[in-house]
Amino acid sequence: MTVDIEAANRELAVARQDGKPCPPLRGRLLPEGDIEAAYQVQQVYTRQRLGKGHRRVGAKIGLTSRTVQESFGVFQPDFGVLFDDMAVGDGVEVPIDRLLQPRVEAEIAFVLGADLPDERVTTVDLIRAVDHVLPAIEIVDSRIADWDISIVDTVADNASSGLFVLGTAPRRLADVDLRLCGMVLEHAGEPVSVGAGAACLGNPLHALQWLAATTARSGDPLKAGDVVLSGALGPMVPVTPGAAYEARISGLGSVRTCFSREDS
Repeated sequence: MTVDIEAANRELAVARQDGKPCPPLRGRLLPEGDIEAAYQVQQVYTRQRLGKGHRRVGAKIGLTSRTVQESFGVFQPDFGVLFDDMAVGDGVEVPIDRLLQPRVEAEIAFVLGADLPDERVTTVDLIRAVDHVLPAIEIVDSRIADWDISIVDTVADNASSGLFVLGTAPRRLADVDLRLCGMVLEHAGEPVSVGAGAACLGNPLHALQWLAATTARSGDPLKAGDVVLSGALGPMVPVTPGAAYEARISGLGSVRTCFSREDS
């Protein structure tokens, strides 16, 4: 089949603008399993956003669960770009009409204090480069109808990114065992998702290592000041309009987000 990068980007752009998800891209505009073509779509979107004055502030890692990877038929994570206007303050209400099909998941966020320019990055390199870690809620979203996505669809759609919320009490890596961090995500005081750091490629640092090597190899490495959302610690949860969610991660504290009602 013919690869149509521009057409794929246009369909996603229309979905974002009109608030109406589009059909899956795979098998129509992008070949099944063609991850390279999907990243080309993502790169077009990134250039367009930067060209409109938005600022890249980091990256998000997806597909860090082995079970989810197997369901997609892949054996590696994926990533998307975080922009300045995707950041939401802790506890600040999110207009529900800003999103199409939102879901929430709890993650550990790294904030870098040094560049990571070498693709042969070691654990020691990572520890030296990380300035601090924070609890985070990623508000994932999909421009693909009914979340009917493959690896190709999600990568092209900037890794199904939406918004993100960071906690405000930074912790040093030396003070936290990321692998053993327990997580509970609550809605109305009831747990709706539970997990731990080990659910993220065995340790969130492994996810960061993968991203650092991948971005360095592509010639666009992670830099000091970047925020990296390292991947879900538990299952993602569909958002209920008007609802509030709080993620508690042992050793890191908590972070909250809430959503407006549909008729507000």
